[in-house]
Amino acid sequence: MLGVPTVADRIAQTVAAMYLEPLVEPRFHQDSYGYRPGRSQLDALGACRQRCWKYDWAIDLDVQKFFDTVPWDLVVGAVRSVTNCPWVLLYVKRWLAAPLKHPDGTLEERSKGTPQGSAISPVLANLFLHYAFDLWMAREVPGCPFERYADDVIVHCKTRRQAEHVRARIAARIEEVGLRLHPDKTKIVYCKDSNRRGEHEHTSFTFLGYAFRPREARSRHGVTFTPFLPAMSPEAMLAKCDRLRERRIPKRTDLTLDDLARWLNPIVAGWINYYARYYRVGVDPLLQRVSSYPRRWAAKKYKRLRGAKRFDRWWTGLVGRQPTLFVHWRLMRNY
Repeated sequence: MLGVPTVADRIAQTVAAMYLEPLVEPRFHQDSYGYRPGRSQLDALGACRQRCWKYDWAIDLDVQKFFDTVPWDLVVGAVRSVTNCPWVLLYVKRWLAAPLKHPDGTLEERSKGTPQGSAISPVLANLFLHYAFDLWMAREVPGCPFERYADDVIVHCKTRRQAEHVRARIAARIEEVGLRLHPDKTKIVYCKDSNRRGEHEHTSFTFLGYAFRPREARSRHGVTFTPFLPAMSPEAMLAKCDRLRERRIPKRTDLTLDDLARWLNPIVAGWINYYARYYRVGVDPLLQRVSSYPRRWAAKKYKRLRGAKRFDRWWTGLVGRQPTLFVHWRLMRNY
């Protein structure tokens, strides 16, 4: 559940998070990427991409309802391991136990979990998982590297037998700390490519908005092969298309063309910078969709362009005069 703290609580939680961050950062595992300074989702994806080439098998872990079910006593114990500051411990306990107030005014008492949306939840989640998962993995299965972004985790293994063994051990460990792996979403994946033979039930997984699966590619010498690569996931594609549709761009005829570009470019640039990093052509369907909206907007705003030939002539001239007007044009052949 997404919790929205009061303004006073949000300020206090930010102060507590700022106090804890320099204490916990030096302790954290190098493969923990979530909500840490100097680390990003793209860093986690890059490490995952490299390891999928080195290790034949991956375990896609899904901790069921992590933020709703994380045990309070273990969270407080993790905080106590890094500080004995009375006010920090006092307020962490209070924030964890604070009831949720629903829109109708009723209060819901809770016995576990830390609501997403609070300024201190990412620090608490990272600190808990540092002891519950990261250190345990480094100690118990050091030969299986992993990438963790908050509660999203990918673990790499050399063989299927090893992957099955490690998954069972992780499931037992997760239950030890009061959590549970999702029985359907947690899966073992074969990182199949041109050099890896055989079949398996799962040959793809989704991590941080990227779908990892076998994809056709071409080497610098023009040879076609099939590596195991990440690209924008179908779920992320659908979400961005929904966001475009919600903005009702064709109806914003009150804007000028330059206004429209200034409105859309920061949004689309962010999508390109994130989703085009590792497999650029994977964002082409999204960019084609983005490109259709200025065309529909122009056709609605300028009545004189209703004829197809007239519109195409005007559009071609626009692209020729201002080839950098929309940020995605630099990546497209057909505008």
